[in-house]
Amino acid sequence: MGDFNLALVIVAIVVSVLVLLVSVYLLVNYQHPDDANQAYFPKLVVVLGITVAVLSILMLPADVANRQACRKAVYNGACSLTLPMKTLWLVVYIVDAVLVFLVIPFAMFYYEGDQDKSVGKRLKTALIWVVASAVVCGLILGILYVVIGKVDFTVRHLSSSVQAFPNQFSGFSTNQPCIAPLTRQCSANTAPANSQTTWTMRATFPEYVVALTTIVGSVLFTIFGGVGIACLPLSLIFSFVRRPKAVITRSQYIKEATELGKKAKELKKAAEALHQEERSGSKGRKWRKNVKAVEKELLLLENDMNALEEMYPQGEKAEATWAFTVLAYIGKLVFGVVGLIISIAWVAHIVIYLLIDPPLSSFLNEIFIKLDDVWGLLGTAAFAFFCFYLLIAVIAGEMMLGLKLVFITIHPMKWGGTLMNSFLFNVGLILLCSISVIQFCATAFAYYAQATAAQEIFGHTLQSLRGIKYLYKYNVFQYGFVALAILTLFYYAIFGWRKRKPTGRFQLSN
Repeated sequence: MGDFNLALVIVAIVVSVLVLLVSVYLLVNYQHPDDANQAYFPKLVVVLGITVAVLSILMLPADVANRQACRKAVYNGACSLTLPMKTLWLVVYIVDAVLVFLVIPFAMFYYEGDQDKSVGKRLKTALIWVVASAVVCGLILGILYVVIGKVDFTVRHLSSSVQAFPNQFSGFSTNQPCIAPLTRQCSANTAPANSQTTWTMRATFPEYVVALTTIVGSVLFTIFGGVGIACLPLSLIFSFVRRPKAVITRSQYIKEATELGKKAKELKKAAEALHQEERSGSKGRKWRKNVKAVEKELLLLENDMNALEEMYPQGEKAEATWAFTVLAYIGKLVFGVVGLIISIAWVAHIVIYLLIDPPLSSFLNEIFIKLDDVWGLLGTAAFAFFCFYLLIAVIAGEMMLGLKLVFITIHPMKWGGTLMNSFLFNVGLILLCSISVIQFCATAFAYYAQATAAQEIFGHTLQSLRGIKYLYKYNVFQYGFVALAILTLFYYAIFGWRKRKPTGRFQLSN
């Protein structure tokens, strides 16, 4: 057992270091050239945020592996666990909440502050906004914790007569499972209805903070994740369907490039007008709406430019470029089909294991267990992959809804072209939803992740909190997730195969 404990500790340390290195790699390769050699504080927050988010996802497989230290114990308290997982869970999620509600907003306010102002004034403005938000959040948390911060556990009081312990067990069978003179009559079977009662206790404040943060994250996860679980694979498949079939002529290229040039000039005028309004101090609701509209039009314009470059490759290696373009679309099709299989597996698992009572099958739980039997970490790796897939679906859903809905600000992630405010926004979204992803996975894979510290926090305490438990009792988030996934599927079936029509002349909203 000592070898197992040592191996688990070594794996935990190595994985943590690798996650940190991957976070730095993503920052370096995704950052915009304008942010090179500056904005160091937002970059530090981004690296820390990605590291915490990824480690929080990996902690659930680690929690499952941690329980292997007690696999030979009669009960969990009869052995010493390798890692103090419950303490680690609370620490990670308190850090998660601090980053989401305090540190990331401060970094965004500072980064997006008026560049004409001094550093001191930008820090002061950002600090005022964050302190005000912290006071409001603290008051809300404190009031809710005092008023309804209790856990109601449903328990059954059982009692029985004293029976002599048997010297042999040959008398036990299917018809006689208990130490009692009556056939099939155990105390749990004969207990009266009034033996069931409610045991009330106050939740710890850290657990309550995690619970409320999970609720906020669950709302976003249900919306973005439900849409993303369908649009992530379907967008890749329909991207292949709408791919350019052949290289266009030079005259067609010039015509399209001219139209895009006109659109670019219109957007430049609009951006200058908005900048002038910002300088004059008239940053009202209309201004913010116009800013979002310009950002979306700029993103669509950039996508059109990239599509045009794909259809008319230039230079000495034009043929090779076109060949790589064709291979890229084939790759999208392959990944889209694989993603579609994973999405279908997720939705099917939610329906047959969570929404149908009693469950028809444990489905993916059994698959993970069988994979573990093949190789010790194979099931754990598959389990972690399914959890990560949900996080990627959240980002895909946010991107899709950001393009379709005006009131959602879009923050695209681009290789070598991502500004720090977009980085911070997406990291904050991932951190907020990571708690809900863990809770969702702990519920969906309860059979595979049984008796873990995550089950204790997310499976018992969270689902018994006053005012919150009914959301989980009636599977509100699961039903919403599946419903949005089905609606998105119908949307792509009706509109996904169509190519986007070029927009007309862009004008600011009056």
